[in-house]
Amino acid sequence: MNKIIKYVLYDIVRSKIVVAYTLFLLLLSIGLFNLGGSPDKGLLSLLNLVLLTVPLISIVFATTHFYNSYEFMELLVSQPIRRSRIFLSEYWGVALSLSAAFLLGVGVPVLLFAPGATGLYLVLTGLFVTFIFVALAFLASVITRDKAKGIGIALLLWFYFALIYDGIVLLILYSFGDYPLEYATLALTALNPVDLGRVMVLLNLDVSAMMGYTGALYKSIFGSAWGVGIAFLVLLLWVLVPLLTSRRAFTRRDL
Repeated sequence: MNKIIKYVLYDIVRSKIVVAYTLFLLLLSIGLFNLGGSPDKGLLSLLNLVLLTVPLISIVFATTHFYNSYEFMELLVSQPIRRSRIFLSEYWGVALSLSAAFLLGVGVPVLLFAPGATGLYLVLTGLFVTFIFVALAFLASVITRDKAKGIGIALLLWFYFALIYDGIVLLILYSFGDYPLEYATLALTALNPVDLGRVMVLLNLDVSAMMGYTGALYKSIFGSAWGVGIAFLVLLLWVLVPLLTSRRAFTRRDL
């Protein structure tokens, strides 16, 4: 399994796409911190960048890589290697390479310009988002063998979590504004990893004071150690559920 992961990592680095992704994040991160005027403003701008571009690049790159590696996986299947190991090796190779690019492109500038708890939450959120959307990309890839359909499903998933979901939540809150929806809002937040990561970082920037009673409720729950643990546990479930589902589908499908 380690040999397959090393080969996948080597193949990805050789393509230079991850190198370009690293430089893109690094230049934008440094630029935002220099133009923000203060570390908090830089982190807030960087948060929007992370929650939009990182999921998009992760899910598109992972989906494309999966289809481009199809012949390689068919070759490995013909060997005495379990399909689950082949699938997980591909996943870890892609996820680790994109995570390393994120750490170099965002983690290093955050460490230099805004060290502290808020910066740590931002980096952890970005790492979880990377692993989550790579898992979603692999799930979209095993659903269909058609590359165009697979990329279309992946883009639809990104569009849903990054844009459409927030509109649905706002519509629910507007339609049922006369009812107490604070705890329902918490549940809706947990159903979207992008929103959950955003809330975690914003609460550490003291933006919760502008969010009214709901912000105070977020602060009371996610402001404690056990609340933070629950939030990251939910993010971990967002990694495991699509990953295990796609692994099961891959092991049962006819290549």
